[in-house]
Amino acid sequence: MIQDIAPRQFHNEYKICMPEAEDFVLTIRKNSVILIRREEDMLRIPTLREIREIFPEAEKEAYYLFSIDDFRYFLVNVDEHREFEIPESGPYCLKDSRFLRSMDPEYEAFAIITGMQLARWRRAHHYCGFCGTPMEDSTEERALVCPKCHQIEYPKISPAIIVAITNGSKLLMTKYRGRPYAGYALVAGFVEIGETFEDTVRREVMEEVGLKVKNIRYYQSQPWAFSDTEMIGFFAELDGDDRITLQEDELAMAGWFEKDEIPDDWRMTSISAKLRMAFKYGEDRIESKLAEIQRESEA
Repeated sequence: MIQDIAPRQFHNEYKICMPEAEDFVLTIRKNSVILIRREEDMLRIPTLREIREIFPEAEKEAYYLFSIDDFRYFLVNVDEHREFEIPESGPYCLKDSRFLRSMDPEYEAFAIITGMQLARWRRAHHYCGFCGTPMEDSTEERALVCPKCHQIEYPKISPAIIVAITNGSKLLMTKYRGRPYAGYALVAGFVEIGETFEDTVRREVMEEVGLKVKNIRYYQSQPWAFSDTEMIGFFAELDGDDRITLQEDELAMAGWFEKDEIPDDWRMTSISAKLRMAFKYGEDRIESKLAEIQRESEA
């Protein structure tokens, strides 16, 4: 999955520090980031030295995010109304978040979406929601603090479930309605107040496809920064009638698929893909089988 960047290590300890010339800078405008083209039409994150060509004041505005191995990453959060130009003849380009699902190397994609999550949080909390005073960075932890009433705002993380519903040799797959992502998905939804994760599974399955489930089993979790979400993945078995009642304002389709009808997704960027592949190939064979598929696709 996109956060699985081993053997590299993600370090999110909070620090207050200034960037150096070779540190990486995520220059983010809403859901887009400035990148540099490199060999073979690949993209990479620019360093502070490089981004100064577009933002001479980047060093003063940079906010430390995290490190991957010994590489430090900083944020320059560009307001959407601020004017800037990317030289047409240069290596720079502005890319939105959709390309990150297929970006290589994957650890850079993970760095960008995590930086975008923190950028959205900071952009949404310029002012205290209680008294309206401009917020300030905490000196102790990753938080924004109101200097007047001392209200604290932490990064937004919303828990949500995602569930692979099985019916013998079949898996329920869906497609979203009205979203840019057009591939197959699974039933998913945010946890509501007063619910356990298992309660959310039962409610979301009933709401979206009109089915009952049993034997709910936790599988894995995933930080999904695209939507400020912590995804909690489950398997569950159909309990009773398999007739689907579609929640049409959320889903474009839902249906039962045999294992050989499930498309391969060797990248497994999302926990949705990993749940589907774990059902198709078995949890003990998933890694080796998908590595084999990747080798065949690249041959």
